[in-house]
Amino acid sequence: MPKLSDRGFVIDKAVFIPSIIFLLSSVLLVLALPEASDAAFADLQSTIVTNASWFYVLVMAILLFAVCVLALSRYGEIRLGPDNSKPEYSLFSWLSMLFAAGVGIGLMFYGVAEPVVHYLRPPVGEGASVGGVRQAMNLTFLHWGFNAWSTYAMMGLVLAYFSYRRGLPLTLRSAFYPIIGDRIHGPIGASIDVFAIVCTTFGISTSLGLGVSQLNTGLNYLFDVPITGTIQFALTMGIMALAAVSVALGLDTGIKRLSEINSYLAISLLCFILVAGPTVLILSGALENFGHYFASLIPTSFNLFVYQDTDWLGGWTIFYWGWWISWTPFVGIFIARISRGRTIREFLIGVTVVPTLFVVLWMSVFGGSAIELIQAGEQAFGEAVTSDQPLGLFLFLDYMPGTLILSVLSLLMIIIFFVTSADSGALVLNMMASGGVDDTPPLQRVLWTVIIAAVSATLLINGGLDALQTATIASALPFSFVLLGALWGLQRSLRSEVSVMNVRTPTSFDSDSDTDWQSRLKALLKEPSNKNVLTFQREVVLPALGRFATELSNNGVNASVTDSVKEEGSVELTVTAGDDIDFRYSVKLAPQTTDTVVDIEGEALALPVEGSTSVTEVHLRGGSASYCVWGLTESQIIGDVLAQYEQHRRT
Repeated sequence: MPKLSDRGFVIDKAVFIPSIIFLLSSVLLVLALPEASDAAFADLQSTIVTNASWFYVLVMAILLFAVCVLALSRYGEIRLGPDNSKPEYSLFSWLSMLFAAGVGIGLMFYGVAEPVVHYLRPPVGEGASVGGVRQAMNLTFLHWGFNAWSTYAMMGLVLAYFSYRRGLPLTLRSAFYPIIGDRIHGPIGASIDVFAIVCTTFGISTSLGLGVSQLNTGLNYLFDVPITGTIQFALTMGIMALAAVSVALGLDTGIKRLSEINSYLAISLLCFILVAGPTVLILSGALENFGHYFASLIPTSFNLFVYQDTDWLGGWTIFYWGWWISWTPFVGIFIARISRGRTIREFLIGVTVVPTLFVVLWMSVFGGSAIELIQAGEQAFGEAVTSDQPLGLFLFLDYMPGTLILSVLSLLMIIIFFVTSADSGALVLNMMASGGVDDTPPLQRVLWTVIIAAVSATLLINGGLDALQTATIASALPFSFVLLGALWGLQRSLRSEVSVMNVRTPTSFDSDSDTDWQSRLKALLKEPSNKNVLTFQREVVLPALGRFATELSNNGVNASVTDSVKEEGSVELTVTAGDDIDFRYSVKLAPQTTDTVVDIEGEALALPVEGSTSVTEVHLRGGSASYCVWGLTESQIIGDVLAQYEQHRRT
């Protein structure tokens, strides 16, 4: 477990130290043997493409199917957190952050290039054919649409569920809980997080390094900035300095604000191109192409080109599937972090459907307009984009009014997307290295931006980016099994939880038959003061839970009571059950909203509004049980705890 050092750093030494050692060793190995490393990893990827393409396609199809089933099923009502929890972020902020972390920069570079390449260089058939536009857009939607986002959605859902519903740390090891149980807290769990940290660091570093190269190319095209290692090093340091400031400010102030700004910029650029271009044609094409994509989603998803002589699949679809899967630890953890309080249905629709619809519109506006230029006679433009894909966006903007302004705006968006990817990556790395804790000192979060910058700059200057990029994508194969295992465990846990939800919550207030019912009624009608409630918690609830815990301990069951009356007015009983799910029974304060207070025969009677909460609310493992124990005797509370514990044991 993480330890708090004298400097205030929260570090899980079993994860942090091995991660640093592996990162350093891997970088040194790649630098010492760049050509051999590149060849070895390239051979590995080639072997995976040749022998495991069918498996990648199958995994992506299973994940998409699972997302659809979970979103439309009764499981969709389950909240990622206590049942009475609310989302931490607004819908716009939430979507902005998950989009910026998951895909943002890809749209800038491939929004124009990929549809053009598929149009001119299709997997089968002649390029620039009559039906080539539909095929080009269909393939682009496939790579950036439902299949792709379902990987992030499923990993994020698994991590969010086990963290917020089961109390596990928000790290990759928690995805293995259904498979190995409590062993995730030992060396096996630490090894999983080390592997995730190393792969995530390399993935972000290589993306940053390659992106900086592309950014340098754009600056050279627009402003004749030379393409040199010195310029690229300066760009890397500048972007990571901004990322360091962002991650130091924290999630709410830094990452969220930058993501929102870039969302506004992206929407503004999209709307301008839509209005300046062939608006009716773009919208008509977007609708038609999306309809074709949706209708042919199943056959397109399973198309392995088995009977066509082409290597297109390995260079495009399998490459994409490997890239998306390899990024699931990073993006999944980040999305889970910002999704507490949302229902499973809201989560899956937000992570899968909304980004896909935006991608469809973006690719249709930029890619569709670019293809229209080629069809209008600009073949030279198409060939230039095909030969130099990173320049595709800037070449396209040459045909738009206000070219310089749009190009500068695009460069700004690219930089912000880089920063949001880097700072969210640093946040996730810090969480994995600290046992799931994200409220760490700013300097500790900044440390991971320094590590990313060092790895990126070193490999960019000395070579080795291609080797580590290939290695990162190859890591998708073991992550595929992780995703399938996590999915299996998730459905087992959801079935168990729903079976409990379908059973009426047992309450037993009748254990003390001698209680005067008139006194009980009077207690219900009176609005207690804060002092009275705290006294009740301290003198009635705490002894009742303590007696129950003592009896369990006498029978060989691990049980403990947490007294937080002074701090937050709550008392909690926890029963540890080994490999099974722990039992929790807590009584918490909840403000009682009243419409009015009237006086009846000298007594203050509070009339609660509809939906008001009780002052001493019972909470179980899944959140609020939606009833109150105010006014009960100690024996009655013990009877209620016993009823809930019996129900827990039976289900």
